[in-house]
Parts: sequence; C-alpha cells; structure tokens
Amino acid sequence: MRKNVFGRQFKRDKNERTALFKNLISSLVLHERIRTTTAKAKAIKGSVDKLVTNARKSNKLSARKLVAPYLSHEAIEKFLTEITPRFEGRMGGYTRIIKLGIRTKDGASMAFMEWVEKSANEDKNKQEEKTKGAKSTPKEKVKKVKSAKMEKK
Repeated sequence: MRKNVFGRQFKRDKNERTALFKNLISSLVLHERIRTTTAKAKAIKGSVDKLVTNARKSNKLSARKLVAPYLSHEAIEKFLTEITPRFEGRMGGYTRIIKLGIRTKDGASMAFMEWVEKSANEDKNKQEEKTKGAKSTPKEKVKKVKSAKMEKK
C-alpha cells in the first residue's frame, strides 16, 4: 500500500532523484526553457515555483542559502539576478508546461517547460527577427529596383 507517500519516484532511489531534479531545475534556470517528459516537468514545477517565491521574499544572502541545495553553482547567480526580479509583481504561477506530443522511441509524452515572463533580451530578439524576416511587398521591390537604376545613372 502507498499510504502517505508523496511525489514521483521515476524508478530511482532518493539520491538519483535529487540529482535529476537539481539538474532539471538548473537547466531551466540557465537555458530558460527545457524539453523533458511531462511527468518530470510536473514533478519539478512545484519546487521551482516555491524557489522563486522564497527567493523573492528573502534578502540576498538568505535567498542564496535557500536555493543552493536545488541549483548548481552556475545557476545560482543567474537565478537571483535575472529570474527572480522578473516576477516581482506576480503572486505565483512562474512556469508553464507546453505539451509536445509523444516521443517515437518509447512513447513518453514530451513537454517544454519555460518561464512565464520572458526576459527583455528575448523580446528584443523576437522583434528583430520579425522585422528581418518580413517579406517586402511588390511595390517595395519596384521602388528598390528603380532606386538602384537611378544610382547607376
């Protein structure tokens, strides 16, 4: 019987599970988006949301001590300086899980896990890509050709 048993085991012992969760959370912080199975994403969602909430509420030193067991050394600084300030006005729900479908090899359901608030750099990059990739209309093409001919003369 599974009475009072909380959490997912993933057929791993305690040390393997904690290492898996630490790596997943650190990857989410460093890359800001990870592709993993839906079950693993759901397993770390609560931990990630609690980390952000606790880090926002406490001062810098105590926040560093709170997140140290859950993040790698590279991810701690980025988490405290870039990610937690994004969520100052938000009360919860810092991550989203986007389901992708089923993996062909083993049939596991896959998902993206990402932060709800995008960084300012990502927004600028997306806007630049949209303006670069915008197709010109036929009228604009004619104007470009005419201006090129005028420059030759």
